[in-house]
Amino acid sequence: MTQVITDRRDIEFVIHEQLEAENLSQLHENFADFNKKTIDLVISEAKNFAVKELLPTNKEGDEQGCKLENGKVTTPDSFKRLYKIFNEGEWLAITEDPEWGGQGMPKTVASGVAEYFNGANYPFMMYPGLTQGAGHLLEKFGTQEQKDTYLKNMFTGKWTGTMLLTEPGAGSDVGALTTKAVKNDDGTFSITGEKIFISGGDHDLAENIIHPVLARIEGAPEGTKGISLFLVPKYLVNKDGTLGEFNDVICTGIEHKMGIHGNSTCSLSLGSKGNCIGTLLGEENKGMKAMFLMMNEARCLVGFQGFACATAAYMYALDYAKNRIQGKDLLEFMNPDAKSVSIMRHPDVRRQLMIMKVMVEGMRSLLYFVMYSSDMAHHAPTQEEKDRYQGFVEVLTPIAKGYVTDRSFEICSQSMQVYGGYGFIEEYPVAQLLRDCRITLIYEGTNGIQAMDLLGRKLGLNKGKPIMDLFGEMQKAVAAAKALPELEKQAVKVEEAMNKFAEVAIHMGQTAMSEKALNAFANAHPFQDAAGDVTMAWMLLWRATIAVQKLEKAKKKDKSFYEGIIKSLQFYVETQIPVTLGRFNALMNTSSAAVDIDDNMFPK
Repeated sequence: MTQVITDRRDIEFVIHEQLEAENLSQLHENFADFNKKTIDLVISEAKNFAVKELLPTNKEGDEQGCKLENGKVTTPDSFKRLYKIFNEGEWLAITEDPEWGGQGMPKTVASGVAEYFNGANYPFMMYPGLTQGAGHLLEKFGTQEQKDTYLKNMFTGKWTGTMLLTEPGAGSDVGALTTKAVKNDDGTFSITGEKIFISGGDHDLAENIIHPVLARIEGAPEGTKGISLFLVPKYLVNKDGTLGEFNDVICTGIEHKMGIHGNSTCSLSLGSKGNCIGTLLGEENKGMKAMFLMMNEARCLVGFQGFACATAAYMYALDYAKNRIQGKDLLEFMNPDAKSVSIMRHPDVRRQLMIMKVMVEGMRSLLYFVMYSSDMAHHAPTQEEKDRYQGFVEVLTPIAKGYVTDRSFEICSQSMQVYGGYGFIEEYPVAQLLRDCRITLIYEGTNGIQAMDLLGRKLGLNKGKPIMDLFGEMQKAVAAAKALPELEKQAVKVEEAMNKFAEVAIHMGQTAMSEKALNAFANAHPFQDAAGDVTMAWMLLWRATIAVQKLEKAKKKDKSFYEGIIKSLQFYVETQIPVTLGRFNALMNTSSAAVDIDDNMFPK
């Protein structure tokens, strides 16, 4: 089995040729050392660690899983050593402030690291990933005392972090939570409640686990307006930084899941013995606003998780198709002397591989562009530019999470199909990738919620300026492509889809604010699909424009690579854009059938 889990050359193309990430070194002192040579070295080190350390433990983590015995949660055997050397390599907080143990790396560059690491073993990567997210939340909203107590220990991996939102009776409806906080005389709060589906909620990898917890202070308003955020450590921390008493955070169960077996998904009881203490993180009744910072970052991380499964599945399928000899070439089928060929020679297999290639390339460019936009939103020279790039992040996040994970699961399924019956057998890697990928469509806000966010919030955000700025970026790509004779035909087709997208977006936005709002939201997910399709077209056109310009002077080893990028655009325009235009036609109908159907019309 190949150990190639992603396309290094395409990563380099996106980082250096599409986004020109080395220019970020001029924007911030933390980025100053990240020239092309340093960026390539970082990606090489990530690749080595992924292939040599993370990948070999992935199957064992899947087979062993996590266990809860005698009140203690254990992770797969190999994860202990892996977590130790991961932290020794200082990989956990590579984008965070060096003051707190980070490396200050641009998120654009860290995208290459994330792709390798998650493609190799994303169930393991959930432990440091959530820790970084919780730490970032603390960095943004914590007091100086809270930061001094927790932050460096988290960013160096000595302690881990989680996110405690979901409750048995309050899944996506966070405002219905019942976890309670009662203020104590010393300013701390006594916390009581039950939380479920907590990734990395308890384990044996670190000596302490820091839980950001959503709870309602006694007397606070109902719904999301009355929710506050608290820091609740598994073990209390003494003034000198040493660990104190157990903080009455008890794991009551771990879930037996379809996938991500290496990550402990826990049910946690807070304060069942009356001894759970938390400190307020941020302001009272502003917990949801704070938590959304972490959730939006987590949604982009989930996009990377799904995508990493997809790119690994694609690379495995490609290798298998090249080496699996079966059947004659279709044009030699009647020749009794014809030899069998690799299945890569069969047209339908080539079609499947092409679908995977095109989608993986487009999704990579999208995800990296969102991270690049995040870098620019923090460090662009002017406030106007910062706001513009932040708008891109806001509008594209539901697509980067929802659309990307939808397509990623389909790619994992396509990969299994290329393997045939062997793909369905656990001996081969794609069965696990398919199982692991499936949760990415659900957690951190289901993809239906992402679609509702795109339609209900992001289209009208800041009076529509971010979405109009995004259309402007797309039109710039079309204009650049039209100027190249090699791409003019494809650019016209992409422009047609973009113009239709703008028309449908206006229609859907107006419908969502009318008496037919339910009809609009019943079609929100198909709208997200179509929006994602156009975003892919934009990315593929942008990529092809660069490839055409590079091709003339390209070295021999790069010519096929650039030609492949151009061929990806051709395939997408000829096979997907017509489907997308059909989606838009359906959306203009804004079917009411799903809303109008009587409950009694469903099977009893």
